[in-house]
Amino acid sequence: MALKRGLTGVNRIRGGGGGGSRSAVVILVFLCVLAPLIFFVGRGVYFDSSSNDYSNASSVKQSLVDWRERLAMRSLRSLFSKEVLDVITASTADLGPFSLDSFKKNNLSPSWRQVEEVDTSFKNQTTSSIVNAKRDTTTTSKGGSHQKVETPEKLYRRQLREKRRERRANELVQHNDDTILKLENAAIERSKSVDSAVLGKYSIWRRENDNDNSDSNIRLMRDQVIMARVYSGLAKLKKNKTDLFQELQARIKDSQRVLGESTTDADLPRSAHDKLRDMGQVLSKAKMQLYDCKLVTGKLRAMLQTADEQVRSLKKQSTFLAQLAAKTIPNAIHCLSMRLTIDYYLLSPEKRKFPRSENLKNPNLYHYALFSDNVLAASVVVNSTIMNAKDPSKHVFHLVTDKLNFGAMNMWFLLNPPGKATIHVENVDEFKWLNSSYCPVLRQLESAAMKEFYFKADHPTSGSSNLKYRNPKYLSMLNHLRFYLPEVYPKLNKILFLDDDIIVQKDLTPLWEVNLNGKVNGAVETCGESFHRFDKYLNFSNPHIARNFNPNACGWAYGMNMFDLKEWKKRDITGIYHKWQNMNENRTLWKLGTLPPGLITFYGLTHPLNKAWHVLGLGYNPSIAKKDIENAAVVHYNGNMKPWLELAMSKYRPYWTKYIQFDHPYLRRCNLHE
Repeated sequence: MALKRGLTGVNRIRGGGGGGSRSAVVILVFLCVLAPLIFFVGRGVYFDSSSNDYSNASSVKQSLVDWRERLAMRSLRSLFSKEVLDVITASTADLGPFSLDSFKKNNLSPSWRQVEEVDTSFKNQTTSSIVNAKRDTTTTSKGGSHQKVETPEKLYRRQLREKRRERRANELVQHNDDTILKLENAAIERSKSVDSAVLGKYSIWRRENDNDNSDSNIRLMRDQVIMARVYSGLAKLKKNKTDLFQELQARIKDSQRVLGESTTDADLPRSAHDKLRDMGQVLSKAKMQLYDCKLVTGKLRAMLQTADEQVRSLKKQSTFLAQLAAKTIPNAIHCLSMRLTIDYYLLSPEKRKFPRSENLKNPNLYHYALFSDNVLAASVVVNSTIMNAKDPSKHVFHLVTDKLNFGAMNMWFLLNPPGKATIHVENVDEFKWLNSSYCPVLRQLESAAMKEFYFKADHPTSGSSNLKYRNPKYLSMLNHLRFYLPEVYPKLNKILFLDDDIIVQKDLTPLWEVNLNGKVNGAVETCGESFHRFDKYLNFSNPHIARNFNPNACGWAYGMNMFDLKEWKKRDITGIYHKWQNMNENRTLWKLGTLPPGLITFYGLTHPLNKAWHVLGLGYNPSIAKKDIENAAVVHYNGNMKPWLELAMSKYRPYWTKYIQFDHPYLRRCNLHE
């Protein structure tokens, strides 16, 4: 308004004459010089007042907010909530213009969320630094230089961010050090596990060295020998290639001598490389003179067929020898039996009797049936049972053997009585009631067809499986006596049947308390695998078998069986056995053995026992868990690898040998040792 009036005055002066122009100049100078001076002085007074009273300066500054900022904030309030606006205000003050994308990504400083976690000492330190910084800012302002004023909150957040960055940098450095240390330790451990001998022949970083047969020279020499045989066969057919044939034969012999028993390149002699070169030269010459694709292919095919026939023949021979070795008695055990037999028959009749014979017919005691012709195996069964029994005086062992081993079995237990337990030995050949007129098996064994099957050396076999069943043990009635238990022990109610290839590791008396629920046989089932079901043992193509039995019925094992002799007599189990044995005279229902007729005879009459009572397979299965063996009450070496044979698996043999006293005089004389 003053400017407007001034201009009006000028117009008047202009209208009044030259004296008015001087006044206009004075007014103009006043406006251009004095007005800015007054403005800056006023600003200085403002900063002085703000340094003296910080709270008043804040209120004044708040009141001087630009009208455009107020207008923008008014528009934002209509779009966002109060919480979002608070974040926008704080972030704008710290970081400049705010981006909504950064807010959505939660890209704010973690110091906003960690203020409450900062310890008191750091807060006090920060507060003191803020006061000092505020004092410095005030001093600078008084000196006349203009700087941006930082609030205590801004300074506090900035220091938190700096501390966080420093802590993060330290963590990264520490993490890097830990990683390097782990890698170094892993390298050290790997270097320890590497065999120095392997390093001498291989580079352990090459994957192909995982192959046991990765030696190139060995493989090359073998391939050369094969091709040399091919070409020598072709050269032999041509009359004018005699020299080449002889040279090939000589090179084959040289290569075979070099190979010898070598399995790796390191085992080859130094002359191997010369032999490789010489053989390669001869093969090149033979290829130039004899190579014909059709002839070479035919020769290789003929060699392959010949090798296949040889493998089959050797496999069959190996199976036969394994069966033969499994069923023969070692010389040491045969020696033991002979020495014991001689000494037994030198005894007077009075000294051949066992004590406590009155217990043999007492049904209130724990009775065991053991049928064996192996003295050492029978002694292990008895010793292991007594050593693990809680009260040996209540245990009674009924041993039955053949006439060849009757004296040895008696003599052994007369010399080594089983403590307070009762033992009795019988001869199966003295059971007069067990004859061919009563027993179908004895009648069948006397037939001409059965004699031919067993005793003719040139008897053809359809496969290696038949060798198993052409075993002399099936001729012995000891193997079939288990179907006549009530006739052998008529005064007993229950009896536990044990094979001679088992050991006992726990007290077995709880088995007499097991409720068989009206069944005759208590046994452990073996149908965990498909091949232990009925269709494995019986011929279901026969209508009698297919009509009466389920091919998927679960099989069970002989070796440890609890028999209820009362139920046996009531259900005429022996009569059922005789019926099916008569039907199998031509071996059309099952092959020889006692398990197939046992499955038929006790079909539907077998009570399954807990598997921990009886663990099988130590005579053929190398992968039985050690925990299962040690927790079992009875361990069974069923299979060919019996523990008294050299075929036995070494890791299972100690369970059996610990029940043998190898310093016994008889065992030492016969060279029986662990």
